[in-house]
Amino acid sequence: FQAILPLRGKILNTERAGLDKILSNKEVQAIISALGCGVGDQFNLENLRYNRIIIMCDADVDGAHIATLLLTFFYRYMKPLVERGHVYIAKPPLFLVRKNKQKRYVFTEEERDAAIAEFGEKGVFVQRYKGLGEMNPEQLWETTMNPETRTMISVKVDDAIEADRIFTILMGEEVEPRREFIQANAKYVQNLDI
Repeated sequence: FQAILPLRGKILNTERAGLDKILSNKEVQAIISALGCGVGDQFNLENLRYNRIIIMCDADVDGAHIATLLLTFFYRYMKPLVERGHVYIAKPPLFLVRKNKQKRYVFTEEERDAAIAEFGEKGVFVQRYKGLGEMNPEQLWETTMNPETRTMISVKVDDAIEADRIFTILMGEEVEPRREFIQANAKYVQNLDI
């Protein structure tokens, strides 16, 4: 009922590359082949092999960048996937907080601290996941793969319209709009990975 297409690292920035370069990229070719619906003018939603395309990346800055690159590709070359609600982003936990038989997967440092306070600090075990590869198969299943317990964010058309604007600023060729965006939004950064 689920298929997984592992990608190696960051895909090509499809905002800056020409269509020939995009179509010759092995990671992009694998995505196009797996989904079965083509790209650009050749796109046909009726040939889509999967109802949901779930982007599953690490819960860090690099994972967010990979998700952005994938969303850029889907929005630019497979736009009906986004418009028809087929694209989702999986939200893996950042921490596991455990004490005796109690355990809780949490997504932020604030949630981690609240779980520690609730469980009582003595004897609490906290595991930070630097990536999905650090989870054992059972943890990956219960947090990210199991349809009953996973957390996913549906990518909506309104999100895509705003994302289109931001993709153009952040991934495009022009440096000045990117610099202005970063300077205006730097004060909102909460999870900076240095």
